[in-house]
Amino acid sequence: MVSVPLYASFRSIGAYVPEKILSNYDLEKMVDTSDEWIIKRTGIKQRHIAATNETTSDMGAKAALLAIERAGISKEEIDLVMCATVTPDYFNMPATACIISDKIGIHNVQAFDISAACSGFVYLLTMAKAFIESGMKKNILVIGAEKFSSIVDYTDRTTCILFGDGAGAAVICASDKKEEGFIDIHASADGSYADFLMTPAPGSVHPVSQKVIDERLNFVQMKGNETFKLAVKTLTKDVQEILEKNSIKASDIPHFIPHQANYRIIKAVGDALGMREDQVVLTVHKYGNTSAASIPMAINDLYQSGKLQTGELMLLDTFGGGLTWASALLPFCGKTHS
Repeated sequence: MVSVPLYASFRSIGAYVPEKILSNYDLEKMVDTSDEWIIKRTGIKQRHIAATNETTSDMGAKAALLAIERAGISKEEIDLVMCATVTPDYFNMPATACIISDKIGIHNVQAFDISAACSGFVYLLTMAKAFIESGMKKNILVIGAEKFSSIVDYTDRTTCILFGDGAGAAVICASDKKEEGFIDIHASADGSYADFLMTPAPGSVHPVSQKVIDERLNFVQMKGNETFKLAVKTLTKDVQEILEKNSIKASDIPHFIPHQANYRIIKAVGDALGMREDQVVLTVHKYGNTSAASIPMAINDLYQSGKLQTGELMLLDTFGGGLTWASALLPFCGKTHS
């Protein structure tokens, strides 16, 4: 008996955005900054902030249910749940994926989290591809969810302007059709740049203590200029390599969906690749940087606008703390949004 090759197929997308909006004008009242300065430096006009009693798993569950519904399968058919987050419900167990699974009624199914910061969602796609092509799993729920407001220091004007909350989810299914499969996916990391973007505590280096609280080590810290320069260089090189490897021209990509961290980074990478404005998906102005949720939220916006058609190619590109980065070429195999 000849076994039929299996391919990982991106079958659906869903997202959830909290109701509360934190505008640049709101931030002007909190720290020494201005709407004009924030827009000029980042392109961000506002970000959404989860309610006090709204958790990362709450947001992830809502995005996940929508993705499952759009995939046209039942919850009972999901055989793996993976969540990318750096703002889990608990430090550091149980995994947020386990909490999400319970909230949406998925039981007795493998579930776990990964921590790859802003690259988390694309990192999960590499794992989904491996699980499906090996024949181990058939229908995988992939979630990127962040309550970044829980680790942002709103007295630090260099970081509090950047981040927002939200969640995105996708269902990746096994297919016997090669044209539905991921074309290629890259993921890499370099820990020598770990201090560019980090949350110092709590952890084994800095366990919970009064010192941690007094020195505000439980909040995200970033070397902004250094991160910006390395992000532009790394993202451009990674995309150029994946396109060249697969003999695809940048001009032939209908949807370039980069991590939504900073408009200047997105524009610099897009310009270096020769991307047209209509190719580049932008959501950073209204959501800010939502870390692992950024790319699936952007895909969902594109999908709900009706601009993402069945079979169209997506190029994903991301960069985050670790430092981590990843890129992916894959067709959208769900139904076009009506």
